[in-house]
Amino acid sequence: MGEFVKTQNSFASGQVDSEFFARDDINGLAQLENMDVIAGGGLTRRRGLASVASLRSSARLIPFSVSETEDYLLALTDGHILVYSNGSLIRDLLSPWDTAAHARLQYAQRFGTMIFVHPDYEPRVLQKTENGFSLTRFGFARNDSDMTISVPFMKFDDAADIKITVTQNAAGNNYATFTTNSAFWNTGHVNGRLTLLGRQWVITQYVSPTVVTAYTNGPYTLPSSAISDWTEAVFSNTRGWPCSISFHQDRLVFGGSRDWPAGVWMSQVGRHNNFNVGTGLDDEAIFITLLSQQRQQICTVVSSDNLQILTSVGEWAISSKPLTPSAVDIKQHTAVGSVSARYLPPQKVEGATVFISATKKDIRELTLDELGEHYNANDLCALSKSLMQDPLDIAYNGTAHQLFVVMASGDMAVLNKNSALGISAWGVYKTQGLFKSVAVVGDETYVVTMRGDSYFLEKFSDTAMVDAGKYGFSFSAAALPLRAGGHNPKKIRIRKIGARVLDTKSLFINGSRVSLPNSIYEDDSPGFSGDVFMNVLGTRSDTLSPMWRLHGSDAMPVTVLSVTMHGWYSI
Repeated sequence: MGEFVKTQNSFASGQVDSEFFARDDINGLAQLENMDVIAGGGLTRRRGLASVASLRSSARLIPFSVSETEDYLLALTDGHILVYSNGSLIRDLLSPWDTAAHARLQYAQRFGTMIFVHPDYEPRVLQKTENGFSLTRFGFARNDSDMTISVPFMKFDDAADIKITVTQNAAGNNYATFTTNSAFWNTGHVNGRLTLLGRQWVITQYVSPTVVTAYTNGPYTLPSSAISDWTEAVFSNTRGWPCSISFHQDRLVFGGSRDWPAGVWMSQVGRHNNFNVGTGLDDEAIFITLLSQQRQQICTVVSSDNLQILTSVGEWAISSKPLTPSAVDIKQHTAVGSVSARYLPPQKVEGATVFISATKKDIRELTLDELGEHYNANDLCALSKSLMQDPLDIAYNGTAHQLFVVMASGDMAVLNKNSALGISAWGVYKTQGLFKSVAVVGDETYVVTMRGDSYFLEKFSDTAMVDAGKYGFSFSAAALPLRAGGHNPKKIRIRKIGARVLDTKSLFINGSRVSLPNSIYEDDSPGFSGDVFMNVLGTRSDTLSPMWRLHGSDAMPVTVLSVTMHGWYSI
């Protein structure tokens, strides 16, 4: 039987799945709960949660940073937008979205303006002005002289064989009756727009599935035959509204709509509500459709070094600089796919775009290769896929180097990532209740929690040792199975387990409380820092179970720098 002394002083890989338990090159753990991996590779108890406000219902959190010194937090509840500043509610705005709509609501911000899009709702604009906040409808650029608006127009597939017969209408010279060769119209077409006879028309009245009344601001000549060369507004109550949104190279970008899921529309440069393609001048609007062998639903668009387009089946990028109608260099780089049923906002992590894959079991890191020509979609949770269980929300705190992912279970998977120090460590956060949403505003990480039947807005705090002022929580870390000399031991006899700790008043190793100096238990005394040991006797043939488990529940900023095992093994 061989004697061994094994010290683990880096936990940089965090919690890993059992399929990697036979690897010798992983500085990981079999379990990591309510603890973080710190810069030096050690472990520390997570921060507690400070109470911010009570909420009337569950909410989705969205950051709204106007400037480096002016940050707000938006909490979207059923029919309301609650605006918080430094933890205080300063405005309650009525919104058109119910709770069910929040899952697919996307947004893009530029200075004090945030634009919201949803495939079933007309876009809305939230503005911060000197007088406060306002929520209004997004307005496409309008030409008052002829009543036209600069919304994109196109021919939809289901209208390819529809012909319109135009006849005079008794309502006036600028009115006409549109009659189609087969059933096409519905009540949703009212106030929708068409282009035909070289003019833009507004539908004013629904008569039947084949007949509507329309108005145009100017004279027109009745055609001698039915018209097949006509187009509809891309965005309307009938055709749906933009699914995703971003700003890129001073253009407003809409990605996909309910009835044209693979379309990308880019506004004129500096005129974000004008989508008139004009004659194709460099600053005029751009329209493209993603073409591939698979049906593509654009899930989101991201402005990075390039314009990244994440679809349900792959990742595209437009690399043109500057981006003009005559220079659109677009291609598909990877084939991972993103979640389309809900918006899980991609996060900027160390210069990369991090997104949740279509399977909801991967979190991918979209990065350019060394030549800056091709993207790769590396799996950030390759070692810890079991932690990805139906993600509902995601946010990244760059100051803390932490990526937070709220799960449907109410737990939160947390990635401590610092590539410069070789740390990419997943763990799990739990609380007495459920995590429902997460957002980062400035340096602060906010969460919505459900405790009992009530909902609360809380934030992680360096000074909070418990959650919401009264809910304690336990923390734990468990070792990977022991590997000795590159082999799996047949039997192991552990003689002693030691840990180097900082600021600790109570710590358990393998279920037994570690003996510490009596003086540290006084309320005003500092915690113990140094080496602690636990004598452990007995021979084990179950070599897959963790050889050690550290845990505790004291409200102290416990830190574990290393763990050492002394014992014997046989192969």
